[in-house]
Amino acid sequence: MSAVAVDVGTSMIKTVVFDDEGNEVAVARQATEVRRPRPGWAEQDMDAVWRAVVDTVRAVRPRIDGDVRFLAITAQGDGAWLVDDRGRPTGPAVLWSDGRAADVVERWRHDGVLDRAFHRNGSLTFAGLPNAVLTWFARHDPERLRRSSTLLYCGGWVFSRLTGQLVVDESDASAPFLDPTTRRYDPELLAAFDLEWARPLLPEVRGDDRRVEELTSTAAEELGLPAGLPVVLAPYDIASTALGVGATSNGQACTILGTTLCTEVVRDRVELAGEPAGLTIALDSAGHVLRAYPTLAGTEVLSWVGSLLGADGPGALGDLAAAAEPGARGLVFLPYLSPAGERAPFLDPEARGTWWGLSLEHGRAEVVRAVFEGLTMVIRDCLETSGAATTELRLCGGGANNQSWCQLIADVTGVPAVRSADSEVGAKGAFLCGLVATGAEPDLRRAAEKHVRVRATCEPDSARSALYSELYKDFLAMREISAQGWSRLAAGRRRPGPGLDHGGRS
Repeated sequence: MSAVAVDVGTSMIKTVVFDDEGNEVAVARQATEVRRPRPGWAEQDMDAVWRAVVDTVRAVRPRIDGDVRFLAITAQGDGAWLVDDRGRPTGPAVLWSDGRAADVVERWRHDGVLDRAFHRNGSLTFAGLPNAVLTWFARHDPERLRRSSTLLYCGGWVFSRLTGQLVVDESDASAPFLDPTTRRYDPELLAAFDLEWARPLLPEVRGDDRRVEELTSTAAEELGLPAGLPVVLAPYDIASTALGVGATSNGQACTILGTTLCTEVVRDRVELAGEPAGLTIALDSAGHVLRAYPTLAGTEVLSWVGSLLGADGPGALGDLAAAAEPGARGLVFLPYLSPAGERAPFLDPEARGTWWGLSLEHGRAEVVRAVFEGLTMVIRDCLETSGAATTELRLCGGGANNQSWCQLIADVTGVPAVRSADSEVGAKGAFLCGLVATGAEPDLRRAAEKHVRVRATCEPDSARSALYSELYKDFLAMREISAQGWSRLAAGRRRPGPGLDHGGRS
């Protein structure tokens, strides 16, 4: 028998066929478009995402051996995927990386709302969360809200097309409205954000005990799979990815080297004290949660510098970086290139990429080395913010194929960096959830022990780790100084230019 798992990423949709031992038998991938119609916006056509899911499932169908056990779904999280009373989109999806609601979040920060909300549910609101997006719609596009009946996330949207059910997995629902202890919507959080009016938009929350629905005949015909097939709504992608690399027990950590650099640590209790940072995400029915720090800028930063320098692909970038000495001859790069700023492990919508120490003595190799080092300093920053005493860091995502980057991560963090043997780890996590949800495995820990495999481990070099510990202090100091400049530049961007009114029109 086989199982099919779909990982609906932001820039790529992947469908994987797994055999009974959890081996990848076939993989189909299809790129998706992120539209940026205005500065700071990030949207997707919801129907186009569904069509890509259909295409990738049909592409692997010939490789399925025998009957299909189940179809499992994981997807990008956050944002707002609004549908009407017929389950149809009322407009494009607003993505997790969208920054249009930055002013909303800043007002909440100024009024102390963000801190109060964090100490109720362990998640720090940013512009791409649905509370901010809904508030923005209420002010700027109330007609869209009047046409909308349900707030879905990407995984819920795809699940609705497969099963006809409008629901949300508790991992998706965790931020911003869920009580992490009861795993129910918290009326006080809705009130804190002045969103009591949005309660009718919030769908039913599903956890481990109700992940499965049947594939409808309509969806079955589109996909080429049998009607009535069990469809499993797995946790959203960063949670499924943690499971897919085997991070299922307290203290285990992983980093996704993808569109987001997401560093996350499994905890066996909810922690609501301390400085607000990151997200707290429901992981399983045993009470485990993820303390997750998903950045807004990840491997797109590497694509950006590769394009600027004419370096063809990650391999060429890795070779360039390896040609420079550790520390890039004093060049420091703060890799906050997202137009929405940064959300983890600190929140600053005004954060921007910044070079320190650049001179005529630096060449292409030092520039690329500084970019890799800057991204890796962010990973260490997230690990240290978590407060967990980690003994290893499991790596996955496209960046994990870069051996030199994995070694750099081990050197900068000071812990072994372990690379997964699977190419599609999010889909692997959805597969594990499917096994548990359909009764084939007793729990996620034992499912992971049985089916998760690693391919290599990079051990930290003690001398380089000592050097990077000093450079990490410099990185944090440069960021603190840069924040003043970011704020000044943001104020300048808000001033209308010559011949422009405040709406940006000539």
